[in-house]
Amino acid sequence: MNPLEAMRLALATSRAALPECRPNPPVGCVILDATGQVVATGYTRQPGSHHAEAAALARVEGPLAGCHAFVTLEPCSFHGRTPSCARTLVERGIGAVSVAIEDPDPRNSGRGVQILRDAGIPVEVGLLADEVRGFLAPYLLT
Repeated sequence: MNPLEAMRLALATSRAALPECRPNPPVGCVILDATGQVVATGYTRQPGSHHAEAAALARVEGPLAGCHAFVTLEPCSFHGRTPSCARTLVERGIGAVSVAIEDPDPRNSGRGVQILRDAGIPVEVGLLADEVRGFLAPYLLT
């Protein structure tokens, strides 16, 4: 699967989060292995439960150094009702992350991407951004 297809799958997966995830935004995550095969998908659950990244990571055992996560919204940088998704991706040793759009929530807003980059993880921002932004806009804090 190529990166654009992976982000499209993450967007499709994010739709399954509604309405259960509210008031959190409906986020999707897809993890590909080094050969481009899907090893896990996840979406944001009800408040206090897994975010998309944690839901996908829970389905994968072992090291993730060769894996690439595709997430529709920037991983959270802060510990609220759930741990920071950005820090969890770092702890699990993810190889690379593609984020469709940065989170406009002032509690996050670029901090999740920075945590990943500070850990030496390559991060791409903007893949399928317009389409994802169009879907997520009504659910985001700005």
